[in-house]
Amino acid sequence: MAPLPVVRFAPSPTGRIHIGNARTALLNWLFAKRVAGKFILRFDDTDLERSRAEYADAIEADLEWLGIRPDLVRRQSERMAAYDEAAARLKDLGRLYPAYETAEELERRRKRQQALGRPPIYDRAALRLTADERAALEASGREPHWRFRLKPTTVRWVDMVRGDSHIDCASLSDPVLRREDGTYLYTLPSVVDDIDFGVTHVIRGEDHVTNTAVQIQIFEALAGAAPSFGHHNLLTDAGGGGLSKRSGALSIAALRTKGIESLAVSALAVLVGSSAAVRPVASLDELAGLIELSQLSHGAARFDEAELEALSARTLHRSSYAAVADRLSALGVAGPNAEALWLAVRGNLSRLDDAAIWGQVTEGDVTPIVEDADYLGVAASCAPEGPWDPSTWGAWTTRLKELTGRKGRALFHPLRLALTGKEAGPELAALLPLIGRAKALARLSAPGV
Repeated sequence: MAPLPVVRFAPSPTGRIHIGNARTALLNWLFAKRVAGKFILRFDDTDLERSRAEYADAIEADLEWLGIRPDLVRRQSERMAAYDEAAARLKDLGRLYPAYETAEELERRRKRQQALGRPPIYDRAALRLTADERAALEASGREPHWRFRLKPTTVRWVDMVRGDSHIDCASLSDPVLRREDGTYLYTLPSVVDDIDFGVTHVIRGEDHVTNTAVQIQIFEALAGAAPSFGHHNLLTDAGGGGLSKRSGALSIAALRTKGIESLAVSALAVLVGSSAAVRPVASLDELAGLIELSQLSHGAARFDEAELEALSARTLHRSSYAAVADRLSALGVAGPNAEALWLAVRGNLSRLDDAAIWGQVTEGDVTPIVEDADYLGVAASCAPEGPWDPSTWGAWTTRLKELTGRKGRALFHPLRLALTGKEAGPELAALLPLIGRAKALARLSAPGV
């Protein structure tokens, strides 16, 4: 039996996560959880200048809102000893070597290679330095950065999204793994963590495809084997622009503040750019059954906030009372009529918070809008006796039609204005039993009516 999958989501806590980041987190979560796998949240916080604890806390809160609860949370800033040990092993293997060029020197070399029509890859000049030359550079104040020596082979893998994939490493520069100041770039810590935490599948954006060949070589050097990889297509905004944590574009926090349903965010983030139709879902379990990594498009997918708004409303319209009861209670919508109210109003909501408005209409005070006082007086005089039920509205308006000859909007709209104080809303047949006869008559005969 194959081992259960272990996946990871590895944001850098340098800003709030956006919908593109959420896509990666959700694809990992859904992939693992539908077979009882393990999901690791790993903060890539080795950039000490830009990483912030408050961003890490905010990312955890955003994931919790989406329904993602990690099995393990780790921070790279707490694992430097493990990276140092791995770097030492690579040095012993002859795969990590010091280089002393400055950024300006490297740029001049790149321009010279381009001018000669050669690919601008690092020429490994550092490997040709003698011990005396290295000592002289260090004596002059130069500190080395450390490069990983790539084997000039073609790295192949079967990508879970893109299928058979390969990269010719002879076309790549030896990547820098460690800076002059001793800090690590993304590449080595990521591999070491994946090895130490037993990650079996790396699911991430297609902007990391080139990194994969390098990382597979590091995996093979340190552990002998690499995990499976899947590179999903990226999301853009509705205009085709890129997303950035620092710009705040389509941030999860902003969508939550706007009252968008988290399941709608998850559904659109995952289903857009796939072969599955975008649709409302009742749970992440249902969503997990709709998505296959191999069915993701290879082209960028546009995330349209207007489509999200509509999907959020559709999600509410099909939500059961049990699914929203706690949130309604927090809004003050509780008690014996709460479920009936929800079933009456959910089809008219674009935000769950709006349910509290209708709770006020049925349970609290309303300022009637008077369109025709005489008509309202007639309506009050023929109001059916209680208790009221869903058939009351039909019986009442039928009698009013007989008495007044009115029909359509002229028959119904003045009653809606007086009974609810609103121009539009849920069916009055469903609201009337919740308003009750006493409150209805009081509104029909309020001062000014």
